[in-house]
Amino acid sequence: MNQTTQTLKTRRSCKNYKPQHVPKNLIDEIVACGLNGATGRNLQAPIFVVVTNDDIVARLSQLNADVMGAKGDPFYGAKDVIVVLASKVAHTYVYDGSVALSNLMNAAYSLGIGSCWIHRAKEVFNSAEGKQLLADWGITEDVEGIGFCVLGYPNGEPRPKTINDGRVYFVE
Repeated sequence: MNQTTQTLKTRRSCKNYKPQHVPKNLIDEIVACGLNGATGRNLQAPIFVVVTNDDIVARLSQLNADVMGAKGDPFYGAKDVIVVLASKVAHTYVYDGSVALSNLMNAAYSLGIGSCWIHRAKEVFNSAEGKQLLADWGITEDVEGIGFCVLGYPNGEPRPKTINDGRVYFVE
């Protein structure tokens, strides 16, 4: 098995992180992989906001929890977050952002970094506070929140994954 297929078969979502940031050079490498994700008509709709500021990460986590009406940290203690947004210029923008998130998580895993796709970015950035954050960050395009890719060093091993049967059909 080559390194790519090994990564794709063994990556798991990390839901418990050590309290340390990922070095910028590794985040840059992860982001480069996200930027290289396939996009419809090569319109390159995904936009990334890399957040390493502890206060802003905590605020994004709180906004995410508020969407669910939950208490606790939906970011599982991750210290760094890549917000994935997508410009609505492409009719495939949601799919394009999803591909980008997948690339981010697989790249992170290949570098020894844990990650998890956290939903509710659409709701967070449709809120008044979310729209203000976008404006503060200089994002003026018509975008939609696709997801949060939380990053960090795993604190323990993720649970093994069972692959359900009956999901592949061959037509020959």
